This record gives sequence, structure tokens and C-alpha cells, in this order.
Amino acid sequence: MPRDDFDVEKEGQVEIIGWLYQYYNEEPKDVAFKKSKYAASDIPAVTQLFTPDWIVKYLVENSLGRYWIDVLHTRGDQRSEQDIAQSFGWRYFMPAAQQTEDVQQQLLAINSHLSDKKLQQITFLDPAMGSGHILIYAFDVFMQLYQSEGYSAREAANSIVTNNLFGLDIDRRAYQLAYFAVMMKLRQYVRRALTQSVEPQLSDIPKTNILNDDLNELTRAYANQLSQQQAKSFQSTVKEFNRGDVLGSLIKPILDQGILSELQASAATEPESAQLSFATTNFNFEEMSRITRVLTILAAQYTIVVTNPPYMGSGKMTPSLSKFVKREYPDSKADLFAVFMELAQKLNVQNGYHALITQHQWMFLSSFEKLRVKLRKNVLVNMAHLGTHAFEEIGGEVVQSTAFVMRNASIPSYVGTYERLVNAPSQTAKEDAYLEMVKDPSCKGLYRTNQTNFEKIPGSPLCYWISDRVLKVFSLPKKINDIGFSKKGLDTGENTKFYRLWFEVNNEADYWIPLNKGGKFRKWYGNHEYVINWSQNGSAIKRNGKANIRNEKFYFKPSVSWSDVTSGKLSARLTPSGFIFDATGPSYFGANLFSMLAYMNSKVFASIATLMMPTIHFTNGQVGLIPYNTQADSNQRIVFLSKANVLISKTEWNNFEQSWKFDYHPYMFHIAEHTVLVICHIHRRISKIRVTAKHPFKKLATWWHKIQNVPKKCQTFGLGGH
Repeated sequence: MPRDDFDVEKEGQVEIIGWLYQYYNEEPKDVAFKKSKYAASDIPAVTQLFTPDWIVKYLVENSLGRYWIDVLHTRGDQRSEQDIAQSFGWRYFMPAAQQTEDVQQQLLAINSHLSDKKLQQITFLDPAMGSGHILIYAFDVFMQLYQSEGYSAREAANSIVTNNLFGLDIDRRAYQLAYFAVMMKLRQYVRRALTQSVEPQLSDIPKTNILNDDLNELTRAYANQLSQQQAKSFQSTVKEFNRGDVLGSLIKPILDQGILSELQASAATEPESAQLSFATTNFNFEEMSRITRVLTILAAQYTIVVTNPPYMGSGKMTPSLSKFVKREYPDSKADLFAVFMELAQKLNVQNGYHALITQHQWMFLSSFEKLRVKLRKNVLVNMAHLGTHAFEEIGGEVVQSTAFVMRNASIPSYVGTYERLVNAPSQTAKEDAYLEMVKDPSCKGLYRTNQTNFEKIPGSPLCYWISDRVLKVFSLPKKINDIGFSKKGLDTGENTKFYRLWFEVNNEADYWIPLNKGGKFRKWYGNHEYVINWSQNGSAIKRNGKANIRNEKFYFKPSVSWSDVTSGKLSARLTPSGFIFDATGPSYFGANLFSMLAYMNSKVFASIATLMMPTIHFTNGQVGLIPYNTQADSNQRIVFLSKANVLISKTEWNNFEQSWKFDYHPYMFHIAEHTVLVICHIHRRISKIRVTAKHPFKKLATWWHKIQNVPKKCQTFGLGGH
């Protein structure tokens, strides 16, 4: 590591602290990732991800920085947002889009109370602070603001640590590193920082082992401070810390902040009026102080909430965590990052700002649709859509990220600003592209979109790049599911037992049924490679407890099918009658198969599908919501061309050995007669010989005699020695 990385004047020590901690977690993270479900002890390692420096600056400058610009404008500052940001050196601040007169009036009303706002009143929380990277940059921005208001560096530093910065984390070691980083920032400006009584407002979430009897004794200790109902609520909340290593900042404080502050103060020193000493219970003053400290932080609301939340799909959650989020956060239960999106909104004051970097699935997938509806009451001010490779240490195409800033206010027609960075190939390239957009608003990839447009698209995906022309398509009265049936097929639970490639089985056995299993990118016709054991109407599969037999009434019917998973565009194919389809080969059933096939393979459909399904999945549910112009069904030219394309594709498919209808390779038509004199194909019986039209049957004896003398040439083309 270069020495300058450790020099606080040149690089800043917080990044070194963060990177060291992340690499410390590398081995336990690799071990945990291989598990089907995480244990509580795995959570810190698998959810700690050091946020790149430029993304931290983007989040803080566009939330805390934007809030202070609102304050200055309310006070009468006539400078533009961009001019104010430049005066502070905020390179990553993106000015807001021009708003309509009506929206401007709403913003004036919302901001009217800010003119008297004091810096000491602006609170900043990171509920998943890790090693404190976000908090440290917020410290730097606060220092700029204080000094611009005339405070000395010493006064500012003490006030920032005491009044402005708050943080929580599930991991005690991460908390210790964040505490250390904040204290070092304080020490930078206050030489006696380590000996004075200034204490950072940070904490980890303690894991306790409190029994019911202990809770009863605890509430007796606070009998003079809590009513009976309050004591009951307090018991319920404190008991949640038995799962502190799993729930972390998601623990919900039931008591109000005033009562909790009193309890925190009394826990610091044993209250003289207490009827019971803590020494007789299973926890002590220090533990009780940590609990009340955490509850006090969680019970408050904050002007600014910024975080890089933990990412964890519901399938990996511990049973305790999964049960909790299903009960408390049903609209965001699919992933922990989505739960933290709701938490950030809840912890944010009215008209405050919250900013996060998350995976981008919540923008599009149907499993997050209720969350998107819930978030509509927020103003989506800015979004940097990062896509893949936003984090240098995460490779591949799986983790796709987005960073965004929301305001906890309702302005339905607000025009948000969106930076599309998904095509930039690396973390550095994304940063460069973003900075170019800040300098030049006319850059390609910078979009200004009224967020009410999202509601016009089924499922309300955040398709900010949609054009007005494409948007009009969604005004069509019919959708695909209105004129037919878009269905998902079966799951056997044991494909290796019930599936075979068609050439692996005896094709005289009538219980091996052709199977539509999706497959590679291919349009119009083909991918007929598998068969399924449907003996006795699939009785063996149906007896399998892992199986899910969906939409059986559509089996064996002709359809338009496609592959559920693809890294490219959707490719639709005609599947003739006689097939069963599984979950990886969703299918459309209806009377208009050829016009529907033409539509699904068109550029129009591809454009709309990209909006509604920008991930690698093309689900039957989302496809069924795509608008459809019924006039195509009566357009004979469309139907004719669709049939012609199917015939061409079918002929091409059958020309190769992967087809069970293969006769001979097309190259065989063009082989010179001096190389091979006749082309013949042997079916099950050698007596059945077919000769091409180029060689009349009257010459068969002559040709056959010559073939007998060139067996090697015939074998070259798979004809054996015949």
C-alpha cells in the first residue's frame, strides 16, 4: 500500500480502515456464500461491502448538500444550485431539473420553514454504517457548512460529533472502526478530543439473552418511570435484542424518544429509587445502557438518512429474520436492501432527504411492485443507475446497482434527474461518465422524467428512459393476457430423473413426450431437444413432493413459447401441438398464434420488454402485461410473413442432427458427383432407400455398384458403408 494512503492530509484514513475491514471479512464471506442459508454469525461478513468513494460523495452531496442549498435559497440566496455546489467544491452534486410552475410553488411551500434552520438541528443517520465511510464524508461536508456560517473548526467539530452524526451497525467490530474513524476526525480539529467528554452518537446492536423473569424484574426497576402499558411495551422491545445479531437496526422501538432518553440516562448510573439492583439480573448497566442508546437512536427521525444497506435475498435469510420481515415489512420482504429502503423512509423526517445505493431489482420486478407503490409518496430527486461493475471487487453480471436520492415529500409531478451509467464497463468509467453529465446536461444518458409516467406502465417499473412515442403504446386498450393466456409450465423437482434428450430414449415408447424447455436464443421455430416421462399421465411426477404441475389443461396445445432466462432479447418460437411445457419455457396460448409470434419477435416488442423486464428473466406474468394491438390479427401480410419465417426456421432446424426429423445435411445437396455419386438415407430398415432427384431410379443399380467401391467416402458423410 502506498504511504500516502495513510496520510490523512492526502488520502484520508477512513478508506484504509474500510478496505482493511472488508479484506478481513473476505474468507468468512467466501465460506458463507456457499451456504444455502446464512447463520446469524454469517450476517456481518456477507453484508459488509465498502462503498466506493465517489458514490459516497454522490449520496452525501445530493442529500445533505441539497438540503443546505434549500436552506440558503429560503434565506434569499440568489445563486443557482450549481453555483452554490461549486463554491463548496461538491463535484458530484447534480442540479435538479427545471420544474413546472405548479411544482415550484409546492417546493416553496415545503421549504418555507427552513429559513430559521440551525446547523445544530440537522441530524444525519447511517443505520448500516459499517466502518463509517459515509459518516466521515458527512463530517467533512458539515465542517464546510459550519465554517461558512462563521464557526471555528474546533467549535464545528465538537458540534458535529455531538449534534449531527448518528450511526448504527449490527457488527461490533464495524462499530468500533466507525467510532475510531469519527474520533480521529474530531482529533484532527480538537487536540484534546480523546480526553474531553464528547461522545459520538454511534452504537452497535447488542445481542442479549434475556429471560421473561429478567424482563419482569427489569420493569420493576423502572416502576417509577413507566406506566403499566409503557412497561409492557418496554418488555416487548427489549426482548427483541435476543435477536439483535439478526435484526440489527430493524428492531422497532415502541416507546417514544422522550421516555427512552430518560431510561438511557438512568441506565448510565444505578437509580437510587430502583426497587431492584441490576446485579441480580442477567444483564448489567453497560448492557442496559447500550440497549436504551440504540432504542433512543431508532425512535428518532432524522433530517438526512444515507446508507449502503445489506443485500440478502429472502431465500438466504435465517428463519428468524425471514419471519420478522414477512410480518413487519411484507412489501419489501424479497430482499434486505428493500427492507432498509422502507426503514430509511420511516427514519426520515417529513420533507427530509434519504439516499441509498441498492441492487436495482426493486425498480422493475413484480415482487417489488407494492414497494414501488408505497414509495410514490416520495419525490425521486435523482438516480445514478449504475448497473453491473459498480463495485470493483464484485465481478460478473449478477449484482446490478442503483444509487438514488429521495425526498420524504409528496409532489406527484416532480421531474426527476436520472443518469444512465449501465453501459460504462467499470467503476472508474461510471464515475467519469457521471461527472461528464454534471458538467454537460446535454450528455447522452442523462434523462429528465416526470415520475407520474411510471404509473402508466403496468407494474409501475421505473423506466425513466422511455420515450413519449413508446409511452403512447401503453395507452392501447388491450394487453396480451386480454386476448390469450400467458402461462408458466411445470416443475418436476427432479429434472435429471424425468427429462431426457430425445436421442437417449426409445422413441417407440409412447410415454416419452416432447418437452418445451426454453433453450438458447432462437426465433420462429426449434429448440425441440428434450422429452419428458409422462407415463400414466405423469403419475410418477405428480407423486413427487417437489413437483409443481401448473396449467395442465394447456399441455399438448400449440403455443408461442420463449426462454425464461436470456442475456439478450426475447426470442419467440412456434411450438406445435403435442408438447408439454415447463417453467423455463413459458408459453402463450390463443387463436392468433402467428400474429402474436410476429409481434413478440418485433423490434417494438423488444423495446417494450426491455422497459418492463430489464433483468435476465422474461416471465409469463410480465409478458402478459405488455400492450397488444389487435389490428395485427386481421393483417394477412403479417400472418403470411410469420408463417413463412416459421417454415424457413423449421427447415433449417431439421437440416441438422439435433432435430429428430433430420434426413441429411444441406451441404450434401452440393457435393460434386465425382466425390459422392449418390446420396441415400437409411431409415430403420436397410431396404428403404431414398435416392435424390438428381439420380433417376433407372440408374440405381449402376450407382449402387459404384458406392460399394467407395465406402470410405460414404462413411465420411455418415452413410456407413452402404
